[in-house]
Amino acid sequence: QVQLVESGGGLVQPGGSLRLSCVASGFTLDYYAIGWFRQAPGKEREGVSCISSSDGITYYADSVKGRFTISRDNFKNSVYLQMNSLKPEDTAVYYCATDPDYESLVAGIVRGSWGQGTQVTVSS
Repeated sequence: QVQLVESGGGLVQPGGSLRLSCVASGFTLDYYAIGWFRQAPGKEREGVSCISSSDGITYYADSVKGRFTISRDNFKNSVYLQMNSLKPEDTAVYYCATDPDYESLVAGIVRGSWGQGTQVTVSS
């Protein structure tokens, strides 16, 4: 069964950090670009960060640039999102998703799999 499972969300104070993980099962992530997306209540889903399949090219939304870092470990079939200096406006459900093409993923096109999401809440 093809599946992506996110974990690592939670409640954190402003300025804090969280590390999200996304583990794939039933397929290998080696040949896919992987992205993190988020959706806050009442807002549209937005792309947060993406990483290419082979050469490690990364993309960050302006709102998270300099604070978030995406990485992947193909040996563990996993991708991570290190989130530092969190702000209340980062509060959302975070999803990982795959697409065979990096540029498509950056454009928000997802033709692969979606995870079920993990809640991140930034609040004092």
